[in-house]
Amino acid sequence: MRVVRNVPDLVSARKEMGAQRIGFVPTMGFLHEGHLSLVDLAAKLANRVVVSIFVNPLQFGPGEDLETYPRDERGDLEKLRRRGVDLAFVPSAEEFYPPGAATRVHVEGPLTQRLCGATRPGHFDGVATVVTRLFSLVRPTVAVFGQKDFQQLQIVRRVNEDLGLGVHIVGGPIVREPSGLAMSSRNARLSPEEKTQALALTRALDEGANAIVRGERRAEMVRMAMSRILEESPGISPVYADVLRASDLAVVPQLEGEVLLAVAARVGVTRLIDNRVVTIEQSQS
Repeated sequence: MRVVRNVPDLVSARKEMGAQRIGFVPTMGFLHEGHLSLVDLAAKLANRVVVSIFVNPLQFGPGEDLETYPRDERGDLEKLRRRGVDLAFVPSAEEFYPPGAATRVHVEGPLTQRLCGATRPGHFDGVATVVTRLFSLVRPTVAVFGQKDFQQLQIVRRVNEDLGLGVHIVGGPIVREPSGLAMSSRNARLSPEEKTQALALTRALDEGANAIVRGERRAEMVRMAMSRILEESPGISPVYADVLRASDLAVVPQLEGEVLLAVAARVGVTRLIDNRVVTIEQSQS
């Protein structure tokens, strides 16, 4: 596996790959099996696999955990080598955003108005900017993103389409720990007690999905059922619980088709998110 740390070397390495199908997995590092499942998926969809490791400062707001975000570059690179990755791009912030860089990608509309878009102002502009720059440098055929960050996945799809970037965007399934907790780099910061408390997010999604299975179609009632679980669980500080149309994250009073159940909460000082997509069949209505 080749490791490059600056843009000229990345451009050169990518040029050497030529016209092969390139699979790309952008990450912020501290890789776990969720990330590695995306690498495996990219390998199935392409001839060569490129992975970036970059903690993007633009997607962290004031007071967020940019400085304390978990990092393990040596361990990450070893995991990627074992997975057969061809190229790893590991730039510094100064290399990725050189002095004088002044361009930002801004996304508007319902995709950014709720969930993390409402609670982390500017976050998705940072995501859209880093993804656009990475796509322009790596020029992938296909890029794989985790569905745990469902809102991010939909925004990346929107940016890709609106800017005509021509990348095939694929969502990889959420990978969970044996307990049911969605895998996240931030889980490393949870104490054993907090890991148990964090399962409230899973229970909230279960409650929302079960309400739909029982025939509830009022979005607000499903949302309230999820919120109640978070609010009543010890050690949990709810950030949001929402029920939206999955395709465009729009608020709909009556549920049909593909529905996104999404939750976020703080467990101690750690902010966690999780979601589930539920399909309501026509015959169930």
